[in-house]
Amino acid sequence: MVLPVLAAYLALVLGVGLFGHRLFRGTGEDYFLASRSIGSFVLVMTLFGTNMTAFTILGASGEAYSRGVIVFALMGSSTAIVVPFLIYYLGVRSWQLGKRHGYVTQIQLVRHRYGSDLLGVLLFVVVVALMLPYLLIGVKGGGDALAVLSGGPDGGLPSWVGSLAVCAVTYVYVSYGGMRSTSWVNALQTSVFLLFGVAAYFAVMSESGGLEGAMEQLRAEHAGMADFGSDRFALFQMGSFLLLPLCTGAFPHLYGHWLSARSARSFRLAIVAYPLLVAAIWFPSVVLGAAGRLQFDPPLDGPILVQLIVANTGEILAGCLAAGVFAAIMSSLDSQILALGAMFTQDIVRHHGFHGTLREERQVWFGRLFVLAFLALTFLCSLVASQSIFALGTWALTGFAGLLPMFAATLFWRRATTVGAAASILTAAGLWVWFFWDSLSFAGPYSIGGSGLMPVAVIVPAATASLVIFSLYTRTDRAAGGWWSAAS
Repeated sequence: MVLPVLAAYLALVLGVGLFGHRLFRGTGEDYFLASRSIGSFVLVMTLFGTNMTAFTILGASGEAYSRGVIVFALMGSSTAIVVPFLIYYLGVRSWQLGKRHGYVTQIQLVRHRYGSDLLGVLLFVVVVALMLPYLLIGVKGGGDALAVLSGGPDGGLPSWVGSLAVCAVTYVYVSYGGMRSTSWVNALQTSVFLLFGVAAYFAVMSESGGLEGAMEQLRAEHAGMADFGSDRFALFQMGSFLLLPLCTGAFPHLYGHWLSARSARSFRLAIVAYPLLVAAIWFPSVVLGAAGRLQFDPPLDGPILVQLIVANTGEILAGCLAAGVFAAIMSSLDSQILALGAMFTQDIVRHHGFHGTLREERQVWFGRLFVLAFLALTFLCSLVASQSIFALGTWALTGFAGLLPMFAATLFWRRATTVGAAASILTAAGLWVWFFWDSLSFAGPYSIGGSGLMPVAVIVPAATASLVIFSLYTRTDRAAGGWWSAAS
């Protein structure tokens, strides 16, 4: 019954997504931004659902299975604080400027601010490259989850079937309905994985003697599972993870949702509710992952959360909870591919190929074709990817966190220059490639020199320093153009 229930849920998602096409107005702005008409409730649900990827649902629980509940302190707590701050300062200002100047993507904002086409192309290349591992999280997570739900590696469906299903369903409703369908489906899917996440927590924990009983058993039987090594290692690692949520301010898919808001007031609910929603997802995911040690001895093949659901619930409930897992995966994947389509159409094809003259209906088709090609590439990469979902997510978040100094300066620092912005992007990208290459020779979790210091702790300060130094030592005449004088 697990697979029929899951299939019924995917059909429901398709139905909601395709229904959004009924209100489609046939313009590029409506397809990519829903004509900037998204209200408060749908906005908060889609912002949260977009940001809660398989990294949280499957990756965090898997990491907690290996290291214990300390995983919540690594990112869950800082996410609840940092993300609302970024929404308030970056989201609202981005919406104001987007509304005034008709921006559809963050690259348009940067290109107009600095008056540089070359900078826009550089940013496009870097962002698209970083999006590949980020999309890979969802595609790979869907495949791993379906393999377990259908009977495990010995008798279940191969992982590629789940990965292909996630790609196909998401592509159909995104390509057909655009931002409106994406936002509506995200609101539905966020509600689903919040509800079923809580249900999974109580169903599994009741079999483990409740929260207190499970934690007592873990302390007695697996006292060393949260051992980080030396105090200095633990301090460096936890401090590094606190910087990862900064990536939210540079995500192109969240930027698109910011621009789709009906008004600046639409952000109020998101700022207030976001910390509560984070707690409602991160806490069950981490606790269930840690409690999984009571039922499954490591090493474990496949996502721990899905295996706990299958082992501790009936088939119908397991199917519903599995739908919650797929909801979390697709609620991020849809926004990501829509943002990629918008950037390719608006910032490459329309701006450089047609010089702003591309007809509205063709904007939509170019976006659809690019998304299809990129999803196909991601699917092929999922067939050979060997890193864990948590590791892939950490690398993706690290890269986007390195872009935040440039975006923040674009919005708030008049003295920032084109050269400074380019130097910041290149510094972040160059260091990311260097550290990733270095990590390939490590068998376990990577840190710089084995110190516990994560690459993000070096990339963010270095990108900031490059921005400031090169901006202060270059001319400001071009950088002072664009919208700055009018926006200040």
